[in-house]
Amino acid sequence: MTQIALPERPLTAAPNISRLVPYRHGKSIAEVQRELGITRIIKLASNENSLGPSPKAQEAVHAFAAKMHHYPDAVSHDLRHALAERMGLSPDSFVFGNGSDDVIHLLGVTFLEPGDEVIQGDPSFVRYEAAAILNNAPCHMVPLTRDWVHDLEAMAKRINVQTRMVFIANPNNPTGTLVGRDALTRFLDRMPERVLVVLDEAYYEYAAHVPDFADSLGYIREGRNVIGLRTFSKAYGLAGLRIGYGVTRPEIADWLNRTREPFNVNLLAQAAAVAALDDEAHVARTLAMNEEGKRAFYAAFDALGLPYAPTYGNFVWVDVQRDCKAVFEALLHKGVITRTGDIFGAPTHLRVTIGTPEENALFLDALRTVLHPL
Repeated sequence: MTQIALPERPLTAAPNISRLVPYRHGKSIAEVQRELGITRIIKLASNENSLGPSPKAQEAVHAFAAKMHHYPDAVSHDLRHALAERMGLSPDSFVFGNGSDDVIHLLGVTFLEPGDEVIQGDPSFVRYEAAAILNNAPCHMVPLTRDWVHDLEAMAKRINVQTRMVFIANPNNPTGTLVGRDALTRFLDRMPERVLVVLDEAYYEYAAHVPDFADSLGYIREGRNVIGLRTFSKAYGLAGLRIGYGVTRPEIADWLNRTREPFNVNLLAQAAAVAALDDEAHVARTLAMNEEGKRAFYAAFDALGLPYAPTYGNFVWVDVQRDCKAVFEALLHKGVITRTGDIFGAPTHLRVTIGTPEENALFLDALRTVLHPL
């Protein structure tokens, strides 16, 4: 029997994958130590909690370490019910992820089809666009206002019959700015029934005290097509364990939980998150430290004549008024890791995490030094 020769075909990824830009993470302390041989390094690049993790979470991880041979609870029962009780919502209102960016991925897989369209502010968190590209949905980038705030009026004008999802980071990353309640409510009132509005509240704890803050829970209780995204990576200090969640109407959560991978949130992360929820003292210390650091940054930037966006997160978006990559490299050689704005389309900006008083002082001293010769 004659075998038919098949034409050679190179192994390639799907066409939409070629449009994806790999995520550019901030440099780690270990990377800088290897590259520059510097031993004293502070990392103010990834908006981590410089106070460290919740002590109660640490105790929980030690207690559960002996159980790591078991699979985790597939539905995060204890954490689900703890959050439901705190928020006054049904336990069926939640979907948990390996970080809240895992939930962003689930949103794209669950709700986007070819021909659908996504809208987001620009600059904002890069994984929104990735969720669109992965599912062959165009992502329309709407520039922020001159004050680095989401331009909700311009975003509303981009809505059409193909629009399926809108992402609003509130507070916004990388700018730290906030959309007020009245403006957001007017925006939601204009949304067609088929549009899901994603309110990314990764920095919720830092903004919750603001009178004008538009908490996603109020819109969810009204029955709107809204999902709020929150995380234990920031105020609770659990970034290394990767645990976040979405909160929404139960029928929306049900679709996401059908898509979610089994056991996607590990056992230690679940235990730590439950314990961290009860560690209000740690969160209070974190917020107090952040307010103190914010004032120190503002005073120093004002003295240096550097424009910045008033922040509602644990970082500041500052215009260093020269090539941000040159400033970044100079700071790196001083043992300070920051985040460059060029990846967000802002070539003279840095995003700097607010750290401990000592870390903030070291950064500001280094910044004053490197800006002078540059």
